[in-house]
Amino acid sequence: MDTRNAAMTTDFLGATQAARLVVRHGLTHCLQGLCDTIEADFARWPDFEKSARIAHHSSGGVIELMPVSDARDYAFKYVNGHPGNTARGLPTVMAFGALADVATGLPVLLCDLTLATALRTAATSALAARRLARPGCHTMALIGAGSQAEFQALAFTGLLGIERLRVFDIDAQAMHKLVDNLGHAGVTAQRITCCTSSAEALDGADIVTTATAAKRRACVIADADVRPGTHVNAVGGDCPGKTELPAALLQRARIFVEYTPQTRVEGEIQQLTADAPVTELWQVITGQAPGRTHDTEITLFDSVGFALEDYSALRYLHGLARDAGMLQPLDLVPALADPRDLYRLLRDAQQAERGFG
Repeated sequence: MDTRNAAMTTDFLGATQAARLVVRHGLTHCLQGLCDTIEADFARWPDFEKSARIAHHSSGGVIELMPVSDARDYAFKYVNGHPGNTARGLPTVMAFGALADVATGLPVLLCDLTLATALRTAATSALAARRLARPGCHTMALIGAGSQAEFQALAFTGLLGIERLRVFDIDAQAMHKLVDNLGHAGVTAQRITCCTSSAEALDGADIVTTATAAKRRACVIADADVRPGTHVNAVGGDCPGKTELPAALLQRARIFVEYTPQTRVEGEIQQLTADAPVTELWQVITGQAPGRTHDTEITLFDSVGFALEDYSALRYLHGLARDAGMLQPLDLVPALADPRDLYRLLRDAQQAERGFG
C-alpha cells in the first residue's frame, strides 16, 4: 500500500451517504448525538477562534462562509439562503463544509451539510430549550412549515418530550407536507393541530418556534399572543433585514444568543439598540450565567446559526461515517514524492496521458 497517497487522501461524505447514515442510526439518535456534541464544544467556548460569518448578499438571497478553529481543527461551512429557490426546483438552503488539520493545513473531511444544517439547528434549539423553557412543557407552536419544520418538531418531541404541536403556515400545502412527514417519523396526526392563524397556534403553547423563510422585516406572531412563561425559539431571523418578531416582544423577553457580534447584525436583536442586554448560550452551559430564573419569565433564543455548531456537526458525522465504513477517499490534494516539486504533477500527468493514448 502507498502510505504516502493514503495520508494525502481526504475523506468525503456526500448527500446521499449522509442521509443513509442518519437513517441507519435513527433521526432521534443523531439529534441527541449532535445535541451532546454541540454542548461539549460550547462548554469549551474560549478554546475557539471565532468570527462572524462572511456574507455576500444579492437581490435573491445570501451566500455565506462560516469559519471556526481551535488548536487542533479548522472548520468552515459554505451555505446559501435563497427563498425563491423552490420555484426553480432548488432547496432554499444548500451547504457543504470541511475539516482541516491545523498543524498541517491538510483537509481531513469534505462533507455535504445541507441535511446536517437542519439537524444541527434543531439540535441547538433543543439544547437551548432544555435550559430556558419551563419544566413540564407539553405544547409547541410551530410558525412556518418549510424545510426546517420537521427537524424542529422531531427535536422537541424526541428530546424534550413535547406531546402536541400547533402549526401555522400561510401555505396550507406546506402544513400538509409537514403532517405527512411527521407521520412517517412516528408523530401521529392526532398530536398535530393545523391552525388558521398564528394566534390560534400560540393558544396554549408553552414553547413557540418561528422558522419562516421570507427575507424581510416581518412579525409572524403578535406580542399580545405570547403569554408569560413562554420560551420563544426564534430560528428564521438570520440575516440583515430579515426578522420575524415584534420589537415589543424582544423588549419584555430575556434574550439568549450564540455569538453576540453576529447576532446583533443578523438576528432579531438587530431591531434593538447595540447595548441591549443579551446572554450567550455558552455562558449558561458553563454555569457562568443563569438560564430561566422564574416560571413567568419569557425567554427568547435568538438563533441565527453559528460556525461552532457546524464544526460539531462535521466532527460528529465524521466519527459516525468512519465507524460505519461510509467514507469515500477523495483525491483533493496532490501526493508528491518531493513536496517542493509541484511541477512533477504535470510531468506525471503527461506520462499517464501518453500511456492512456
